[in-house]
Amino acid sequence: MKILALETSTEYCSVALWLDGVVTEKIEQVGQRHSEVLMGMLDQLLKDAGVTLQQLDGIAFGEGPGSFTGIRIACGVTQGLALGASLPVVGISTLLAVAEASGQDKVIAALDARMAEVYFAVYQRQDDIWQALVAPCLCLPDGTPEIEGVGWHGAGSGFAAHAVPLQQRYAGQLAHVDAGCIPRAAAVAVLAVPVLAAGKGLDAAQALPVYLRDKVALKTSERLARQGG
Repeated sequence: MKILALETSTEYCSVALWLDGVVTEKIEQVGQRHSEVLMGMLDQLLKDAGVTLQQLDGIAFGEGPGSFTGIRIACGVTQGLALGASLPVVGISTLLAVAEASGQDKVIAALDARMAEVYFAVYQRQDDIWQALVAPCLCLPDGTPEIEGVGWHGAGSGFAAHAVPLQQRYAGQLAHVDAGCIPRAAAVAVLAVPVLAAGKGLDAAQALPVYLRDKVALKTSERLARQGG
């Protein structure tokens, strides 16, 4: 099976190619220049592997949540490539990609959502299958859902931007924190494999973003309220 994957929901831009169990990835920290570098990275990745779009079995992408612009770029590029090559697509949650990239089996995934909030989810892997114990949501760092048990691993930029409230929230439950863990195309590719293998890929037109938020800025009154006045 041959799967192309891309992830552009953070300041990193990454692309990956799954070739029958072997994953090759290119990743760069690009800030907001995803639209400038993404196609070049994809072209080089395919060229290096000697693979054409027509030889792929599908395209996977990070569907969000994350940067509004970054997610739209991923969706747009995926749609264009998949339509041109008549390929199915698979959208993978960026929070699930963080869990996969962490290398752990019990993961509290939190990405900085700006505006004093986090994108949040909780996952546990059993028999190589991820279960969402808390579905992706948008919340304040000190109001994230309660979870049971210990031995959890915190992962994602939310633990860097909001370290104190999240560590306090799960005091005694966290075994480790990797605040530098990001959603990566390699993780997206791995997560897409069973979906495409089961024939559950979607039509290219259904490469749609998952935002979890419908606005990109707070009013002054809202910002002051979250800062405690």
